Amino acid sequence: EGIWFLTCFDERYPKRLKKIEDPPYALYGKGRLPDEESLSAAIVGARGCTVYGERLALEYGKILAQNGVAVISGLARGIDGAGQRGALNGGGYTCGVLGCGVDICYPREHIGLYMDIQKAGGLVSEFPPGRKPFSSNFPRRNRIISGLSESILVTEANQQSGTMITVGHGLEQGKDIYCVPSRINDALGCNYL
Repeated sequence: EGIWFLTCFDERYPKRLKKIEDPPYALYGKGRLPDEESLSAAIVGARGCTVYGERLALEYGKILAQNGVAVISGLARGIDGAGQRGALNGGGYTCGVLGCGVDICYPREHIGLYMDIQKAGGLVSEFPPGRKPFSSNFPRRNRIISGLSESILVTEANQQSGTMITVGHGLEQGKDIYCVPSRINDALGCNYL
């Protein structure tokens, strides 16, 4: 199925991941890993985002890609998928970090994005092929998203969300966090951050 496998002892294992607390022992993937010499930024946010947030994620993904910045995200509904689609629209690289095996497209409605990323970017997971997308997998996945990134851009997020877990990992890892401000009464705003 075109799946590759490497352990943390392999010279191709991402150096950025070796620097995080609790790096994954091994990675499974499809496509290619992010170029270690290139800049990278995570675009993360709410699954149930607004049209405004989705449009911003799409635009930021495109702009970053056009300027040679790899876009890292989790292929999730909403902001993540929009940022990754933007990177592809900008002719750049994006890496989808999955909370399931790389042979499983989750969410299923992202099958087109999943296939496109394999051609122009990469999909990675610490979970073996066939692993279903259990909810407990996603907080673990988020440390890899921040670990592969030099900075994190949040366009919309709830205060109690996976996005905040990613931001927490990023802060622990010494990453720069960027937030798009929102209206003061927006429930999905980044003003808290």
